[in-house]
Amino acid sequence: MTLAWKWCSSIEDVLIENTDIEVDRNEVTPIMIDGVLYASTQLSQVAAINPTDGKTIWLFDPESHLAGRPPNHGFLHRGVAYWSDGVEKRIFIGTGDSYLYSIDAVNGEMDSNFGDVGKINLREGLGRTINNEYYGVNSPPLVCKDTVIVGSSVHDFPMELLMPPGDVRAFDALNGDLKWQFHIVPHLGEYGSETWENMSNENAAGANVWSWMSCDEELGLVYLPTTTPTNDHYGGDRYGDNLFAESIVAIDLETGERKWHFQTVHHGLWDYDLPAAPNLVDVITNEGTEKLLAQISKNAFTYVFDRETGIPKWPIEEKAVPQSTIPSEKTSLTQPFPSKPAPFDHQGINADNLINFTDELRNKALDIVSQYDYGEFYLPPSDLGALAVPSIAGGGSWSGAGYHPEKNILFVPSVTLPFVTRIERSGLQTIQNRDYVHGPDGLPLMRPPYGRVTAISMDTGEHLWVAPVGNGYESNSAIADLNLSDLGYHQRIFVAVTKNLLLTAQQKLAAFNLDTGEKIGDHDLPGDAMGAPMVFELNDKVYVVVAVGDSETQSELLAFTLDE
Repeated sequence: MTLAWKWCSSIEDVLIENTDIEVDRNEVTPIMIDGVLYASTQLSQVAAINPTDGKTIWLFDPESHLAGRPPNHGFLHRGVAYWSDGVEKRIFIGTGDSYLYSIDAVNGEMDSNFGDVGKINLREGLGRTINNEYYGVNSPPLVCKDTVIVGSSVHDFPMELLMPPGDVRAFDALNGDLKWQFHIVPHLGEYGSETWENMSNENAAGANVWSWMSCDEELGLVYLPTTTPTNDHYGGDRYGDNLFAESIVAIDLETGERKWHFQTVHHGLWDYDLPAAPNLVDVITNEGTEKLLAQISKNAFTYVFDRETGIPKWPIEEKAVPQSTIPSEKTSLTQPFPSKPAPFDHQGINADNLINFTDELRNKALDIVSQYDYGEFYLPPSDLGALAVPSIAGGGSWSGAGYHPEKNILFVPSVTLPFVTRIERSGLQTIQNRDYVHGPDGLPLMRPPYGRVTAISMDTGEHLWVAPVGNGYESNSAIADLNLSDLGYHQRIFVAVTKNLLLTAQQKLAAFNLDTGEKIGDHDLPGDAMGAPMVFELNDKVYVVVAVGDSETQSELLAFTLDE
């Protein structure tokens, strides 16, 4: 790999003038359209970039930072979407201050025919007064045919009585007219409202789609990966299964009608959001083509369905799970467990999956976990503090999965990082105190690999191979004399699949053999990758563009060319 160019993010000038702003990670994945790269920045700016030299063609700045810090992670953004009717060309972005903009892709100017002179206020039409501190947009909209579909980022913890709902809305791409609005928390009388006991849906919030969505234009279906209701770890005020939280929901593109759904977690208490766009995969068999949907999850399951009917490809069984010891909580008695594929990361904590390089390390790990409630998968939050594996960071993450259509292989990146949630009471409020839990002597708590890619056959549901990604613990003094190879690292991993290679971006940009998982080579990055690579071919060259940078380091796009 050879570095072709760098693009220094346009946020730098704003940060010089606004020293009180602290941006988060540069999580963008650019898109390549008609020989131009389009990218967003942490401040919801949009840049058109020359893909051969990294020079800025135009820049659009909605000045959304003037509205203050967006919810949850603050100033970060993951990308934009594109639409064209063959004549008009538009870039769409949802911003941190809760607007949907339509921008001319050629000159970077707002489309005056869209919405209110080029933008739509997404805080309007939600049935509540929306505080911008608790609601925003940081993922790309979905464009499907002539429809733009938008989710939202909703604050995970209740800061006021009526927090924002997670409604998903669809707008006409040409003029911004509202086409439909889907209530993920069903209103009274709507399908699923009975799963919110004591009419708790009236005050419920969240359960939004903060990540990417997917669409099958042929079937006319939009697929929503939804998240946990607010509060993420306590459900004493929302008894029941809580549809359509933590569900895959198939929606009619034109009408917004629910066609099918599957809830992956009932009455969620673990922040097991569905964090990534479902992969739409076509598997060729002797009987024809299977049109499948594969949804990865934070909880390390991959849920696979016929994407037209919602029928699971492999059986999914409801199994009994541990129950809450919090008197005001009411845990679901069961959770769904797919029979295939097997989990792609650790689930739960036991003596067999704790670190065991030496007996001493294993005993120290047992001492650490003995301070908490631990053991089975789906152990609910507790007074003492319950250890969750996977954690709120996964397992799977918003980095998603890659698919090779000829080999029918799904490549799923994941990390292992235990997490503890402790329920506390303060007056009438029930809150959670949560944090990551590390292992002995500066090492992780669990057995490696700590960052990995799992290759899964969409034909059989079997794991084909697992490859560690990243390193950093091998030279630790407690295990240095063991001469261990790559153990993986628990930093988010991004993947891109080409015809001949699996590319991963994490500490380094690396290439792996598709069939075996053997690492072919890697290239240093100036910092951890923060967004998924964009791979494209232009002028007989293959480019890989990856984002780096955060609050401590300069935000950039780096473009590499792949050597033969």
